Amino acid sequence: MSKIVFKEATKKYLPILDQYIPLVARVHGGSHPEFHDINKLYDSIKAKIKKTGPEIADLMGEFTKLREISNNYTTPDDVCESYEAVYQMLAMLDEKYNS
Repeated sequence: MSKIVFKEATKKYLPILDQYIPLVARVHGGSHPEFHDINKLYDSIKAKIKKTGPEIADLMGEFTKLREISNNYTTPDDVCESYEAVYQMLAMLDEKYNS
């Protein structure tokens, strides 16, 4: 993991995800219950980053589960642009964490 690159990505994406994820969960959670699991994993990622900092946080398990649940961040056909944006930002964080 490039600690500096991941730290920069968290600064960029976490504030936006904090706004989008509750909205997407409210709008699409009924027809896409898997998004509630994504929300929980995101909360876990945030908690670990807050506790240890992005340089030290062990997020491998969360990103592995996110990839499984989201089918490698494949956006469902029947969702809005905000849902797609969440997946894109999570994928970018995953990529930066694992690079």
